[in-house]
Amino acid sequence: MTAEKQLLAKADDRTALFGVMGLGYVGLPLAVELANAGYRVLGFDVDARVVETVSVGRSHIKDVPTGLLEPLVRDGKVSATTDMSRLSEVDVISICVPTPLSKTKDPDVSYVLAAAESVTSAVRAGQVIILESTTYPGTTRELLLPRLEVRDLKVGRDVFLAFSPERVDPGNAEWRTRNTPKVVGGATPACQRVVLALYEPVFDSLVPVSSPEAAELVKLLENTFRSVNIGLANEMAMVCDRLGVDVWEVIDAAATKPFGFMKFMPGPGLGGHCIPVDPHYLAWKMRGLNYKTRFIEVAGEVNSEMPAFWVRKVAEMLNEAAKAVRGSKVLVIGVAYKRDIDDVRESPALDIIRLLRQQGADVSYHDPFVPELDADSGGLTSVALTPDVVRAADCVVVATDHSQLDYQVIAAESQAVVDTRNALSVNEGR
Repeated sequence: MTAEKQLLAKADDRTALFGVMGLGYVGLPLAVELANAGYRVLGFDVDARVVETVSVGRSHIKDVPTGLLEPLVRDGKVSATTDMSRLSEVDVISICVPTPLSKTKDPDVSYVLAAAESVTSAVRAGQVIILESTTYPGTTRELLLPRLEVRDLKVGRDVFLAFSPERVDPGNAEWRTRNTPKVVGGATPACQRVVLALYEPVFDSLVPVSSPEAAELVKLLENTFRSVNIGLANEMAMVCDRLGVDVWEVIDAAATKPFGFMKFMPGPGLGGHCIPVDPHYLAWKMRGLNYKTRFIEVAGEVNSEMPAFWVRKVAEMLNEAAKAVRGSKVLVIGVAYKRDIDDVRESPALDIIRLLRQQGADVSYHDPFVPELDADSGGLTSVALTPDVVRAADCVVVATDHSQLDYQVIAAESQAVVDTRNALSVNEGR
């Protein structure tokens, strides 16, 4: 029996053993859905604390309740390890590792390369490798495929390779891992058939595309679309500010048009792992092909200016009260990049705090989902949102909304408010 037929049979009877590399915001929800579909899952992570936590059935990811994970661990459907040599045991390897940017805004694929090297050292005939991490077009074929074709293995015959981008939206109660359509691009037709068969019981809807490059570009288009449109909305906020017009009123009125308009709102900047990062992967790739992605670069410039824009509004508000930024007490409400989550990755609220402190402000923050910030993020601890705390602040900056926020307290007690929260619909998501 060929390797393809063996894997199709294992998909049919759910006997395939899945390995998930990276047990974070993407990997752990995927592991749970794989187990719920009937597969056994072995998770891999370089962080021993994460592995220890998962191994006892305790979740470190807000979107995966411990009540869902613990029974799967107890029943032997989910386990975890730091031992990468055990990759040889699994039939399918889903790579869910971070893909951040370097300080120069170039792609940092070091985590993908490290994962690829671990896979290369353990790969055997009859395995499937699925890259889920967001990356530039060509990564799957250029970085993974050559490493898999060792020891006379052939992709599409002995081992199978695909790119299937994650579409995780932390905190979204409606669209979760299972019911979000799953794009799959196989390196060969056989690869496509195998991955679709393996993922068919896991996801409600599969979206096959012709190649890994097409699937890689799908993910980048999704978030570049949002980045560019957010950039336009943010620029409109600055235009309206100069003209003395209420930007929220303008956008709400424009949104009444039943065709030809999609509502995006301005805000404090871009946050999360994807929207501030993904467009740079595409821009970097195209620079190598002597093409300048102008919309991406302009949108990036506008979006990156927003924290400074809101800090200027704070300064203007304080100036109206005959106060300087230096020495003023500023309360920032919400430091996560979107509402009701504990994720501060790329959060523009952190930039607002940094800029205010650089100008000498005495900054505190309130966020029930983020009780403290590490030293790199400001080294502060969340304060309670009480009338006394609000009253003591010279200015309140609403950087991120959340469901527990009591606006009546702010409205009744605050001396000045700079409110960016209307932007939440654009900043949510990955």
